[in-house]
Amino acid sequence: MATLTVRNLDDGLVRQLRVRAAEHGRSAEAEHREILRMALTGGRAVSRQEAADRLAAFRQRTAGRGGPSASELLSEARAERLRSLAGPDT
Repeated sequence: MATLTVRNLDDGLVRQLRVRAAEHGRSAEAEHREILRMALTGGRAVSRQEAADRLAAFRQRTAGRGGPSASELLSEARAERLRSLAGPDT
C-alpha cells in the first residue's frame, strides 16, 4: 500500500478531522482514508474491475505524452547524486 503525506494543513482543519474520527470511532488516519475514499468514489465501493478499467482508460488517454518513466527518473537521479558525491574533478 502507498503512503500519502499532507503538509501545511490548518490547525483548525486538523482538529476537525480528529473530532470527526472520534465521532466515527476511528483513528485519525482511518478517518482520512475514509474521507479520501468517499470523495474519490462518490461514496460507493469501487470493484477491482472498475478500478482496473478506469486505470486502463487513463493510461490510454495519457499514452504518448513522452514523459520519462519512474525507473528512468530514478536512474537519472542516482547518476546525478553519484556525480555530486564524486566531485568536480572526476
